[in-house]
Amino acid sequence: MRSYKVKTVRALERGIEVLHVLQTAKAASLHDLHRSTRLPKATLMRLLLTLERKGLIWQRMADGAYLPSHILHARMRHLDDETYFVEVASPVLERMVRRVGWPSILAVPRLDYMEVIETNRPRSYFHHIPLGPIGFRVNMLRSATGRAYLAFCGDTERAAVLARLRASSQPGDMLARNPAGVSRVLNETRRRGYGVRHADFGGHYDKSRVASDDGRDSIALPIYAFGSVIGCVNLTWIVKVAAAQQIVHDHLGTLQAAALEVGRAMEGNDTIAPGVL
Repeated sequence: MRSYKVKTVRALERGIEVLHVLQTAKAASLHDLHRSTRLPKATLMRLLLTLERKGLIWQRMADGAYLPSHILHARMRHLDDETYFVEVASPVLERMVRRVGWPSILAVPRLDYMEVIETNRPRSYFHHIPLGPIGFRVNMLRSATGRAYLAFCGDTERAAVLARLRASSQPGDMLARNPAGVSRVLNETRRRGYGVRHADFGGHYDKSRVASDDGRDSIALPIYAFGSVIGCVNLTWIVKVAAAQQIVHDHLGTLQAAALEVGRAMEGNDTIAPGVL
Protein backbone atom coordinates (compact mmCIF):
# COMPACT_ATOMS: atom_id res chain seq x y z
CA MET A 1 0.00 0.00 0.00
CA ARG A 2 1.27 3.43 -0.91
CA SER A 3 2.28 5.63 2.03
CA TYR A 4 0.77 9.11 2.13
CA LYS A 5 2.28 11.88 4.23
CA VAL A 6 -1.04 13.41 5.10
CA LYS A 7 -3.64 12.88 7.79
CA THR A 8 -6.96 11.16 7.17
CA VAL A 9 -10.22 13.12 7.30
CA ARG A 10 -11.78 12.15 10.60
CA ALA A 11 -15.26 13.38 9.64
CA LEU A 12 -15.18 11.27 6.48
CA GLU A 13 -14.07 8.22 8.47
CA ARG A 14 -16.98 8.72 10.84
CA GLY A 15 -19.43 9.07 7.96
CA ILE A 16 -18.16 5.86 6.37
CA GLU A 17 -18.46 4.12 9.73
CA VAL A 18 -22.10 5.17 9.98
CA LEU A 19 -22.78 3.93 6.44
CA HIS A 20 -21.15 0.62 7.26
CA VAL A 21 -23.38 0.16 10.31
CA LEU A 22 -26.50 0.97 8.28
CA GLN A 23 -25.56 -1.40 5.47
CA THR A 24 -24.88 -4.18 7.95
CA ALA A 25 -27.97 -3.61 10.09
CA LYS A 26 -30.24 -2.62 7.12
CA ALA A 27 -31.92 -0.06 9.40
CA ALA A 28 -30.96 1.66 12.66
CA SER A 29 -32.24 4.32 15.01
CA LEU A 30 -30.14 7.19 16.29
CA HIS A 31 -29.70 5.30 19.56
CA ASP A 32 -28.65 2.15 17.69
CA LEU A 33 -26.00 4.14 15.83
CA HIS A 34 -24.84 5.76 19.05
CA ARG A 35 -24.35 2.34 20.66
CA SER A 36 -22.60 0.88 17.60
CA THR A 37 -20.25 3.78 16.84
CA ARG A 38 -19.93 5.32 20.33
CA LEU A 39 -20.15 8.72 18.64
CA PRO A 40 -22.01 11.53 20.41
CA LYS A 41 -25.59 11.88 19.21
CA ALA A 42 -24.99 15.51 18.21
CA THR A 43 -22.15 14.37 15.95
CA LEU A 44 -24.29 11.59 14.53
CA MET A 45 -27.09 14.02 13.74
CA ARG A 46 -24.71 16.19 11.69
CA LEU A 47 -23.37 13.13 9.88
CA LEU A 48 -26.85 11.79 9.19
CA LEU A 49 -28.06 15.14 7.88
CA THR A 50 -25.07 15.35 5.53
CA LEU A 51 -25.51 11.78 4.29
CA GLU A 52 -29.24 12.31 3.80
CA ARG A 53 -28.75 15.51 1.81
CA LYS A 54 -26.28 13.68 -0.43
CA GLY A 55 -28.86 10.98 -1.07
CA LEU A 56 -26.85 8.21 0.59
CA ILE A 57 -29.34 7.46 3.36
CA TRP A 58 -32.99 8.18 4.13
CA GLN A 59 -35.23 8.16 7.18
CA ARG A 60 -38.34 6.01 7.44
CA MET A 61 -41.33 7.93 8.80
CA ALA A 62 -43.05 5.07 10.58
CA ASP A 63 -40.35 4.58 13.23
CA GLY A 64 -37.67 7.18 12.48
CA ALA A 65 -35.10 4.54 11.50
CA TYR A 66 -32.29 5.41 9.08
CA LEU A 67 -31.67 3.19 6.05
CA PRO A 68 -29.03 3.13 3.29
CA SER A 69 -30.26 4.56 -0.01
CA HIS A 70 -30.79 2.41 -3.08
CA ILE A 71 -27.92 4.41 -4.62
CA LEU A 72 -25.54 2.34 -2.51
CA HIS A 73 -27.00 -0.84 -4.02
CA ALA A 74 -26.66 0.27 -7.63
CA ARG A 75 -23.87 -2.20 -8.37
CA MET A 76 -25.30 -5.07 -6.36
CA ARG A 77 -26.94 -7.99 -8.12
CA HIS A 78 -29.90 -8.05 -5.79
CA LEU A 79 -31.94 -5.00 -4.87
CA ASP A 80 -34.54 -5.18 -2.12
CA ASP A 81 -37.46 -3.87 -4.15
CA GLU A 82 -39.67 -3.49 -1.09
CA THR A 83 -37.16 -1.27 0.68
CA TYR A 84 -36.77 0.73 -2.51
CA PHE A 85 -40.58 1.01 -2.72
CA VAL A 86 -40.69 2.53 0.77
CA GLU A 87 -37.78 4.85 0.00
CA VAL A 88 -39.52 6.14 -3.12
CA ALA A 89 -42.92 6.46 -1.46
CA SER A 90 -41.87 8.05 1.85
CA PRO A 91 -41.22 11.62 0.61
CA VAL A 92 -44.46 11.52 -1.40
CA LEU A 93 -46.43 10.42 1.66
CA GLU A 94 -44.75 13.11 3.74
CA ARG A 95 -45.77 15.84 1.30
CA MET A 96 -49.29 14.44 1.17
CA VAL A 97 -49.79 14.41 4.93
CA ARG A 98 -48.60 18.02 5.15
CA ARG A 99 -51.31 18.93 2.69
CA VAL A 100 -54.26 16.88 3.97
CA GLY A 101 -53.44 16.47 7.68
CA TRP A 102 -54.86 12.93 7.86
CA PRO A 103 -52.47 9.95 8.02
CA SER A 104 -51.88 7.16 5.50
CA ILE A 105 -50.30 3.74 5.25
CA LEU A 106 -48.38 2.10 2.43
CA ALA A 107 -49.17 -1.62 2.17
CA VAL A 108 -48.12 -4.54 0.01
CA PRO A 109 -49.82 -7.91 -0.61
CA ARG A 110 -48.80 -11.09 1.12
CA LEU A 111 -50.41 -14.45 0.38
CA ASP A 112 -53.84 -13.61 1.78
CA TYR A 113 -53.55 -10.23 3.51
CA MET A 114 -51.96 -6.80 3.10
CA GLU A 115 -48.99 -5.77 5.23
CA VAL A 116 -48.11 -2.24 6.34
CA ILE A 117 -44.58 -1.28 5.25
CA GLU A 118 -44.70 2.49 5.89
CA THR A 119 -46.94 5.13 7.45
CA ASN A 120 -46.79 8.92 7.66
CA ARG A 121 -48.77 8.94 10.92
CA PRO A 122 -45.90 10.46 12.95
CA ARG A 123 -45.97 13.48 10.60
CA SER A 124 -49.76 13.81 10.70
CA TYR A 125 -51.67 16.54 12.52
CA PHE A 126 -53.72 13.62 13.86
CA HIS A 127 -50.62 11.67 14.88
CA HIS A 128 -52.45 10.15 17.85
CA ILE A 129 -54.50 7.96 15.49
CA PRO A 130 -53.05 4.48 16.15
CA LEU A 131 -52.53 3.20 12.61
CA GLY A 132 -51.10 -0.29 12.28
CA PRO A 133 -47.30 -0.35 12.80
CA ILE A 134 -44.78 -1.80 10.34
CA GLY A 135 -45.70 -5.42 9.77
CA PHE A 136 -49.37 -4.99 10.71
CA ARG A 137 -51.68 -7.45 8.91
CA VAL A 138 -54.56 -5.77 7.09
CA ASN A 139 -57.64 -7.80 6.16
CA MET A 140 -57.85 -8.34 2.40
CA LEU A 141 -61.64 -8.36 1.91
CA ARG A 142 -62.85 -6.07 4.69
CA SER A 143 -60.40 -3.17 4.53
CA ALA A 144 -60.27 -0.35 1.98
CA THR A 145 -56.65 -1.21 1.27
CA GLY A 146 -57.28 -4.90 0.62
CA ARG A 147 -60.31 -4.20 -1.55
CA ALA A 148 -58.35 -1.68 -3.63
CA TYR A 149 -55.68 -4.28 -4.24
CA LEU A 150 -58.02 -7.16 -5.09
CA ALA A 151 -60.17 -5.05 -7.39
CA PHE A 152 -57.28 -3.85 -9.54
CA CYS A 153 -54.66 -6.63 -9.43
CA GLY A 154 -54.35 -9.20 -12.22
CA ASP A 155 -57.02 -11.86 -12.70
CA THR A 156 -54.69 -14.78 -11.98
CA GLU A 157 -53.42 -13.26 -8.75
CA ARG A 158 -56.93 -12.34 -7.64
CA ALA A 159 -58.12 -15.89 -8.18
CA ALA A 160 -55.20 -17.28 -6.18
CA VAL A 161 -55.77 -14.88 -3.27
CA LEU A 162 -59.50 -15.62 -3.14
CA ALA A 163 -58.83 -19.36 -3.20
CA ARG A 164 -56.54 -19.02 -0.18
CA LEU A 165 -59.11 -16.86 1.61
CA ARG A 166 -61.88 -19.40 0.97
CA ALA A 167 -59.71 -22.08 2.53
CA SER A 168 -58.92 -19.95 5.58
CA SER A 169 -60.46 -20.73 8.96
CA GLN A 170 -60.12 -17.16 10.26
CA PRO A 171 -63.44 -15.39 10.92
CA GLY A 172 -62.22 -12.29 9.09
CA ASP A 173 -61.83 -14.23 5.84
CA MET A 174 -65.33 -15.71 5.75
CA LEU A 175 -66.56 -13.17 3.19
CA ALA A 176 -64.54 -15.02 0.56
CA ARG A 177 -67.03 -17.91 0.74
CA ASN A 178 -69.68 -15.71 -0.85
CA PRO A 179 -68.49 -15.43 -4.48
CA ALA A 180 -71.44 -13.30 -5.56
CA GLY A 181 -70.85 -10.87 -2.71
CA VAL A 182 -67.12 -10.66 -3.44
CA SER A 183 -67.79 -10.02 -7.12
CA ARG A 184 -70.24 -7.26 -6.26
CA VAL A 185 -67.79 -5.56 -3.88
CA LEU A 186 -64.92 -5.65 -6.38
CA ASN A 187 -67.10 -4.41 -9.25
CA GLU A 188 -68.30 -1.52 -7.07
CA THR A 189 -64.68 -0.74 -6.15
CA ARG A 190 -63.66 -0.60 -9.83
CA ARG A 191 -66.63 1.58 -10.69
CA ARG A 192 -65.88 3.93 -7.80
CA GLY A 193 -62.14 3.94 -8.53
CA TYR A 194 -61.02 3.44 -4.92
CA GLY A 195 -61.50 1.02 -2.04
CA VAL A 196 -63.72 1.61 0.99
CA ARG A 197 -64.11 -0.33 4.21
CA HIS A 198 -66.76 -2.95 4.79
CA ALA A 199 -69.46 -1.32 6.94
CA ASP A 200 -68.79 -3.83 9.72
CA PHE A 201 -64.99 -3.43 9.65
CA GLY A 202 -63.57 -1.56 12.63
CA GLY A 203 -59.87 -2.20 12.00
CA HIS A 204 -59.50 -5.60 13.66
CA TYR A 205 -58.65 -8.46 11.30
CA ASP A 206 -61.38 -10.81 12.58
CA LYS A 207 -63.74 -8.94 14.88
CA SER A 208 -66.80 -6.95 13.88
CA ARG A 209 -67.04 -3.19 14.42
CA VAL A 210 -69.37 -3.88 17.36
CA ALA A 211 -66.66 -5.94 19.07
CA SER A 212 -63.68 -3.79 18.03
CA ASP A 213 -64.18 -0.29 16.67
CA ASP A 214 -61.20 1.97 15.98
CA GLY A 215 -63.52 4.90 15.24
CA ARG A 216 -61.94 5.42 11.84
CA ASP A 217 -62.76 5.13 8.17
CA SER A 218 -60.49 4.84 5.12
CA ILE A 219 -60.26 5.03 1.37
CA ALA A 220 -57.45 3.42 -0.61
CA LEU A 221 -55.94 3.38 -4.09
CA PRO A 222 -53.73 0.92 -5.96
CA ILE A 223 -50.20 1.92 -6.99
CA TYR A 224 -49.25 0.81 -10.49
CA ALA A 225 -45.74 0.22 -11.83
CA PHE A 226 -44.73 -1.64 -14.98
CA GLY A 227 -48.34 -2.47 -15.72
CA SER A 228 -49.09 -4.17 -12.39
CA VAL A 229 -50.40 -3.20 -8.97
CA ILE A 230 -47.44 -3.28 -6.60
CA GLY A 231 -49.15 -2.01 -3.45
CA CYS A 232 -51.73 0.40 -2.10
CA VAL A 233 -51.86 3.72 -0.29
CA ASN A 234 -54.76 4.76 1.89
CA LEU A 235 -56.08 7.79 3.71
CA THR A 236 -57.56 7.35 7.19
CA TRP A 237 -59.67 9.73 9.24
CA ILE A 238 -61.79 9.86 12.40
CA VAL A 239 -65.45 9.16 11.63
CA LYS A 240 -66.72 11.68 14.19
CA VAL A 241 -64.62 14.45 12.64
CA ALA A 242 -65.27 14.04 8.93
CA ALA A 243 -67.72 12.25 6.63
CA ALA A 244 -66.52 10.01 3.82
CA GLN A 245 -68.08 12.24 1.16
CA GLN A 246 -66.17 15.23 2.51
CA ILE A 247 -62.85 13.36 2.51
CA VAL A 248 -63.40 12.14 -1.04
CA HIS A 249 -64.34 15.61 -2.23
CA ASP A 250 -61.44 17.34 -0.50
CA HIS A 251 -58.61 14.81 -0.74
CA LEU A 252 -59.19 12.05 -3.30
CA GLY A 253 -57.37 14.05 -5.96
CA THR A 254 -54.32 14.42 -3.71
CA LEU A 255 -54.34 10.70 -2.94
CA GLN A 256 -54.58 9.89 -6.66
CA ALA A 257 -51.65 12.18 -7.43
CA ALA A 258 -49.58 10.53 -4.70
CA ALA A 259 -50.28 7.02 -6.00
CA LEU A 260 -49.41 8.13 -9.54
CA GLU A 261 -46.18 9.81 -8.46
CA VAL A 262 -44.98 6.79 -6.51
CA GLY A 263 -45.70 4.47 -9.43
CA ARG A 264 -43.86 6.72 -11.88
CA ALA A 265 -40.90 7.01 -9.55
CA MET A 266 -40.71 3.23 -9.26
CA GLU A 267 -40.52 3.05 -13.03
CA GLY A 268 -37.79 5.67 -13.11
CA ASN A 269 -40.12 8.28 -14.59
CA ASP A 270 -40.81 10.56 -11.66
CA THR A 271 -42.18 13.48 -13.66
CA ILE A 272 -45.54 14.76 -12.51
CA ALA A 273 -47.49 17.94 -13.02
CA PRO A 274 -45.82 20.65 -10.88
CA GLY A 275 -47.70 21.73 -7.82
CA VAL A 276 -49.92 18.64 -7.62
CA LEU A 277 -48.36 17.61 -4.32
